[in-house]
Amino acid sequence: MNQIVTQPTGHAVTIPVNHGEKSDKFIGLNFKRWQQKMLFYLTTLNLARFLTESALKLKEGEEDVQAVSSLDAWKHSNFLYRNYIMNSLVESLYNLYNTLKTVKELESLDRKNKIGDVGTKKFIVGQFLDYKMVDSKTVISQVQELQVILDKIHAKWMILSETFQVAVIIEKLSPT
Repeated sequence: MNQIVTQPTGHAVTIPVNHGEKSDKFIGLNFKRWQQKMLFYLTTLNLARFLTESALKLKEGEEDVQAVSSLDAWKHSNFLYRNYIMNSLVESLYNLYNTLKTVKELESLDRKNKIGDVGTKKFIVGQFLDYKMVDSKTVISQVQELQVILDKIHAKWMILSETFQVAVIIEKLSPT
């Protein structure tokens, strides 16, 4: 399937679109990954600009054919953008966000998940800080557990120097 897009120069460009490339449904986990995949997908459809663009405002009684046509095109593309996003949500999230009518209003999904991401980061850091080594397990297995927690920290783009990581592991060693 091809999509015909009119460029600012006025020339139409045909863009091949494979709708099978869309990302998996968002289930409430790994928001950043889903968001990046959706942004890429919507960019391939030439719709990503509707995240930042606002609709053209027509003056009352204005009947400029080009302005009205531009507004109609914007509304149609915004409709497509919104529905591509909505259809990539699981049913429970779809029902929650279905009342939002524009892409701009869908920013609440981004804000909510950034807040959730902060909570996840806090939880992972808490795991790292609260971890205590015990004599009943081998040192190697406990260092591996700490390494898993550190990998989670790095996956959330939190940076800890290697020197600090080694110092913390040494500090957490049991006295025996």
